[in-house]
Amino acid sequence: MIPGMVGNGGEETAGQPRPSRLRDYLDPPPAVPAPSSAAQEPPSAEALPTAPDSPLATPEPPLPAPEFGTAPAPAPAETAELPPWQPDNASEPVEIARRRSELAALLGEFRRTPVLLPLVEDDAPLVADLGGIRWIYAFSNEEALARFAVARGEARREWPYRKVFGARLLDVGTVVAGVPCGVALDVGSEGEGVLFPPVAGIVPDEAAVDTEMDGEERR
Repeated sequence: MIPGMVGNGGEETAGQPRPSRLRDYLDPPPAVPAPSSAAQEPPSAEALPTAPDSPLATPEPPLPAPEFGTAPAPAPAETAELPPWQPDNASEPVEIARRRSELAALLGEFRRTPVLLPLVEDDAPLVADLGGIRWIYAFSNEEALARFAVARGEARREWPYRKVFGARLLDVGTVVAGVPCGVALDVGSEGEGVLFPPVAGIVPDEAAVDTEMDGEERR
């Protein structure tokens, strides 16, 4: 305040504070409510409004705790059973098919093996006619030929022979015979003798007697 300037009509009151005029331009301060003596408690859950479909209305049960353990072993896969073996011709009995297979094996071995061909006069092969078929005698070795000689009662005489392949006997000897002709192997050896008859698959077609070609008999 500048000395000499007074307020209140120019009279200055000693010992009393002079209010500033700036208060007239200020807004009165807002009234502060008096604190309440009792502390306010938060509303309880029952007091809160809930909607009909609100999850707060019906709380969900807690999730079950995970269970740990070993997974069950998978069931063993079923193995398919193979059908029993059947021959190519289903209508053919198994026993006949087995014998055919054995004969085919013997035939192949005979064709690849040299055999002994006993000779008679004029170096002709020893043969025998039986049941309308001529059989050429052949032997696997000298022991088989000796058993045949003993069975005939002619073991003391000499038995000349020639070695030829079985294939030549079947492919040539049966054809030049001029009559149905086959080969008899190891006659006189019990349980070891084999007959190769003049049929298709064993001898040439022109010597076979059991097949037909174009509806006409080969022989």
